[in-house]
Amino acid sequence: MAPGAPLCPIAAQAQPPSHRDPQVDTQFGTQVADPYRWLEGDPRSLGPVRSWIAQQAAATDGYLQRLPMRDAFARSLAALYATERFGLPRKAGPRYFYTYNSGKQQLATLMVRDTFGGQPRTLVDPNAWAKTGDRTQTLEDWAPSRRGHLLAFGQAENGSDWRAIRIVDAATGQQLPEVIEGVNDTTITWIGDEGFLYSRYPLAVTERARNAPLADNAVWYHQVQTPQSADIRVFATPDHRESVHRAVVTADSRWAVIGTRSGTDTRQQIRLIDLRHRGNAWPVRELIGDFRDDWRLIDGVADMLYFVTSQGAARNRVMGVDLSRQMPAWREVVPEREAMLDRGHFIGNRLVLAYEGDGVSFAVVTDLQGRPKRNISLNAIGAASGFAGQPGDPETFFQVSSFARPPAIYRLDLASGVATPFALPKPPFDPDNFVVEERKFASRDGTIVPMFLVRNRDTALSKQPVPTLLYGYGGFDVSQTPGYSVPRMAWLLAGGAFALAEVRGGGEFGAAWHEAGRLANKPNAFDDFIAAGEYLVRQGIAPSGGLAAQGASNGGLLVAAAINRRPDLFAAANPQAGVYDMLRFDRFTSGRFWTDEYGHPDREADWRVLLAYSPYHMLKPGAYPAMLVSTGDGDDRVVPAHSYKYVAALQANASDDRPHLLRVEAGAGHAGARQIDRAIASNADVLAFLSCWTGLDGAQSKAATPSQLVAQPLPAPQRARIGVKTR
Repeated sequence: MAPGAPLCPIAAQAQPPSHRDPQVDTQFGTQVADPYRWLEGDPRSLGPVRSWIAQQAAATDGYLQRLPMRDAFARSLAALYATERFGLPRKAGPRYFYTYNSGKQQLATLMVRDTFGGQPRTLVDPNAWAKTGDRTQTLEDWAPSRRGHLLAFGQAENGSDWRAIRIVDAATGQQLPEVIEGVNDTTITWIGDEGFLYSRYPLAVTERARNAPLADNAVWYHQVQTPQSADIRVFATPDHRESVHRAVVTADSRWAVIGTRSGTDTRQQIRLIDLRHRGNAWPVRELIGDFRDDWRLIDGVADMLYFVTSQGAARNRVMGVDLSRQMPAWREVVPEREAMLDRGHFIGNRLVLAYEGDGVSFAVVTDLQGRPKRNISLNAIGAASGFAGQPGDPETFFQVSSFARPPAIYRLDLASGVATPFALPKPPFDPDNFVVEERKFASRDGTIVPMFLVRNRDTALSKQPVPTLLYGYGGFDVSQTPGYSVPRMAWLLAGGAFALAEVRGGGEFGAAWHEAGRLANKPNAFDDFIAAGEYLVRQGIAPSGGLAAQGASNGGLLVAAAINRRPDLFAAANPQAGVYDMLRFDRFTSGRFWTDEYGHPDREADWRVLLAYSPYHMLKPGAYPAMLVSTGDGDDRVVPAHSYKYVAALQANASDDRPHLLRVEAGAGHAGARQIDRAIASNADVLAFLSCWTGLDGAQSKAATPSQLVAQPLPAPQRARIGVKTR
C-alpha cells in the first residue's frame, strides 16, 4: 500500500454495483463475455445508463470531497492559471491575429492588430457565447483570409469534435450570416479572400446518431456571402467511404493540395487542383497515388511545391516538385538528418524546418535550394514550435517552452536573424528551481527508451525519492516533447516529480519507432511504460508505493493495459478518455479510422492480438491500484462508453478496498474541461487523488498564491538573451 494510504479515505461511500448481462460473443471459435455492453447505450434516452452514471458520480464526488490536498491543489492551480497567456500570432495582409487570455477569463479570446504595433482589439470572444444558453460553446480552429479581411472560425458545443464554421469581418468584428455545418476534423484553407476549402461529412449525420461510425468525408468549397446549400463538392471517394480528405491551398492561391488518408495513419495520397482552371468541375490531378509514405505540404510558389516526406527517409526530408513539365520533376532539397524533421514552412524566400532530437527542438533556416542559412536552437531541454508564415513575409513567430517554463513567444526577422520578444510570461514561481533531465532505460526486449525527468532542484541534489507521476502516450506517430502544463506544474510545486516516457508507437524517432509500437507490436508500448516505472523505483527517484500513472486517449489505453500487467508497480492511476474495449472500438464515431494503428477486430489475426491486451477484457480478480478514470460526457471521439464499461469491470474484479472511481466531466469532450474554473476543479480532483495514494502531502510545497501574480505587458523589442540562440 502507498506511503500515504493511511491518510486516504478507504470507502467514503460504497462503490455502487453494476448490473451484469449474460452477453457472450463467439468469434473465431472463442467465446468472449461482454456483461456491460448495455452501458454503450445513450444515457439521454436510456434510464438505466443515466441512473448508473448518476450513482457513480455520487460515489466519486463523496470520495473526492474528503481528499486532504484537494483545496491546496485548487489554490495552486488557480494561481498558475491566473497569468497572461498569448497564442502564436498569424499574419495575414497587414493584420496579426492571436489568442489571448488575461488570466481572468474562462476562455481565451481571439485578438487582432491592424499593424504589428497597432492597438489590439477583440475579434471573437467565446466567453460571451457561454452566457447565451445552458450549453458551453468554445472557439476551435480558425484561419484568416489571405489579405486578412475576413476570418473563419470553428464553434463547438460541449467539447464535441463536431463544429460549425462562422465568418467574421476583421475590420468591423461583424459576423457574416452564413453558417457551415457538418464539420469534423478539417482544415480551413482560403483561396484569396473570396472563399475557402473545408472537409465535412454528410449533413444527414444527426445528433441522435452522434456515436455512429463516420463515413463519406469530402472536400467542399464555400464562397463568402452564399448559403451552405450553394457549396461545391470539390473531391470525394465514394468507392472508399472511410477515406479522410484534407485540403491546403498554397499561399499564392495557385494550387489546392488534397491529402487522402485511409485512417489516422500519416501515409497518404496527394492530389492537386490547378486553381487557375477551376470552375464547377474542379479538375483533380493525381500526384502521389499510393499510401506508402507521409507527405506534408510546406507551401509553393507558381509551379514549384515543397513537401516534408518520409519517402526514402525514416526521419523525413524535404522534396520539391516542378509541375511546369508534362511529368512532375522531383528533386531532393534537404536530405535526411540525424534529428527528426517534424514540419516545414515557406517564409519570405526561405524554408524554416523544425527538428526534434536529443530532448530539444530546433529550427534550420535554408534557402530554396536547401543550403543552410541559420540555426535557431535552445540552451536547454525544451520545445520550439510555430514558425508559420507565407512566401514574401519578412518575419515569423515561434514559441519556446519547457516543463517548468511557460511558453514565451518571439518574433524572428528572417533577414537579420534577430529574435525579439513578443510576449514573455511571468509565472508565479522560479523556473530555475527545477531540473529537467533526459534519462534512458532498457525495455523488456532490450530496446533503449528515453524519458524526461523533472524535479525540484533540492530534491534532485538530495537524491531523495519523492512521489512521482509517470505519463505516456505511445501511438499514432504522435511525438511527446517537453512542454509546459499547468496541472503538471502544480504537482511539481507540491514537491512531486514528473516523468514523461517516450515509449514506442510515438513519432519521436521516425517511422521505425512508430512501427515498433503499432498493430501486433502494440504491446511494446506497454512494456516500455512498465520498464519506465521500474526504472524510476529502481533508481530511487520514486519510492516503492509512490508511483502514479497517467495518460490520455491512446495514453489511457497505455495506462490501463500496463496496470493489467503490473498492478503491483503503481500506487495510483488516472487514465483519461481511453480506448478500453479493443474488440468494439471501430463501431463508434471515428473509431474505424484507428484500425491502421490497432488492427481490424473483424480479422482473426488482429482480433487475437487485440483480445490479448484489451483492458476491459483482460481485467482479472485481484488487487489494483487506486484508480480515477476520467471521461467527458460529450466525448464523440473516444466515446465515454469505453470508460463506463471499463470502470464497471474494474470494480467487479478489484478484490481490495482501494477506490476505483469514475469521474465524468459534464459538457466536456475529448480534451476535457475547457473553462478555467472547471479545469481547476477537475485537475484538483485528479492531483489530490494521486497525491493521497502516493504519499505526496505537500510538506515541501512551493505552490504560488494568487497574490504573487504580476501581469507582464508586451515588452519593447530587444534581442532575445535567454533560452534561444540564433546563428
